[in-house]
Amino acid sequence: MRKTLVLVSLAVTSMVALAFLIPLALTVREIARDRALTTAERQASALGPVLVVTEDPTALERAVASTQAGAAGRMTVHLPDGGLVPKDAHGDFSARPEQLTEAGRRGRSYTARVNGGYALLQPVSLDAGRTAVVEVFLPDEDLSRGVWKAWLVMTTVACALVAGSVAVADRLGNRMIRSTRRLAEAAGAFGDGELSVRIEPDGPPELVEAGLAFNAMADHVVQLLSAEREMAADLSHRLRTPLAALRLNAEALGDGPVAEQTREAVDRIEREVDQIIRTVRRPTGRGSCDASKVLRDRVAFWSVLAEDEGRSCELIGAEGPAPLPIPGTELAAAVDALLGNIFRHTAEGTGFVVTLHQGQGVTGILVADGGPGIADPDAALKRGSSGGGSTGLGLDIARRAAESSGGYLRIHRSVLGGAQVQMWFRTRWLPPARRARRSRRLVGRRLVGRRRHSRV
Repeated sequence: MRKTLVLVSLAVTSMVALAFLIPLALTVREIARDRALTTAERQASALGPVLVVTEDPTALERAVASTQAGAAGRMTVHLPDGGLVPKDAHGDFSARPEQLTEAGRRGRSYTARVNGGYALLQPVSLDAGRTAVVEVFLPDEDLSRGVWKAWLVMTTVACALVAGSVAVADRLGNRMIRSTRRLAEAAGAFGDGELSVRIEPDGPPELVEAGLAFNAMADHVVQLLSAEREMAADLSHRLRTPLAALRLNAEALGDGPVAEQTREAVDRIEREVDQIIRTVRRPTGRGSCDASKVLRDRVAFWSVLAEDEGRSCELIGAEGPAPLPIPGTELAAAVDALLGNIFRHTAEGTGFVVTLHQGQGVTGILVADGGPGIADPDAALKRGSSGGGSTGLGLDIARRAAESSGGYLRIHRSVLGGAQVQMWFRTRWLPPARRARRSRRLVGRRLVGRRRHSRV
């Protein structure tokens, strides 16, 4: 926008400057020409009274020499008998006979083109119908004297005006862009969970209104979240009573595999309810974590079960720090979901590999196994439709974790022969508009892939 404003200002002021500069330049040239011709005509007219009084060459030479043009050797008097004053007047700049005749016929000053400039021919009527012609030679440089300097001054002034208007437009554009960027950054930070973010509206009236609307929206969202937390607190009290009854009933079942499974289910439900309540009541600000540390912890946890089932387990690329803009608990839940799927849906003895890849502005976590793979990756990414008796929540948890940072989740065939689930996280903050464009591109790619698959 700032560049556009500058270009528009440059184009408009340049056209205005040219609209004034070109006519002024032509006017200055005409003024210089008229000034030179007027001066020459005035000097030629000064010889008229002398020619009327006398035609003596000596007197005429003194009169010619007294003028500026005559002293410079650029004035000649053509007498009726064909004589010239001064006598030695000659040169390529002299007017031709037909031009002298035309001046006499007109009876007034006449400008004729000659070599190197122009000749001003001033006829003077004598007695007996005779006519003498006073010729003043005007070089081309006299006709344009001072023109180039005037053009240079006008061009400099025009350039200064254009530069000044561009500078003003740039400052105005910078003020507008600065306000827009502050609003975009505040919206992005608010979307990332910094609910205390507010802005001081400034700039054009439209941006001030947008800033006020953003602050009002943020206050309303904070109020809604506060009410939601209060509802979650109330929910905890409501669920405690039925959970306690379920636990008492489970304890009354006695011993046996069914009773043990029932008690484990009750414990699991109680833990999940507590986790949901803690998650809802937790401040919504986004956190960060070290992906290498989280992967080392989770792989070490699952490696015990993998050793019992005869599975090979390997972690690659988690030696150095790998910061991610998501909470560690959220990343751990996503990794647990993917590794749990391997243990649930592959046979014992199936190995798996977890790879951490760090790129420029992006970090990827690749979980590959040697199982049968996933026949329909698109269907598996749909919550509740993964098949095989699964709820599909595991992949959904991983997908939401990746998309929370502006990333994405993909499923491919691994080199081990089974499935490879790729979670790609953005380590650089993206504005919401760019996130939306990226999501639309990903959806488009998926649709194209489906069409190609259906054609095959």
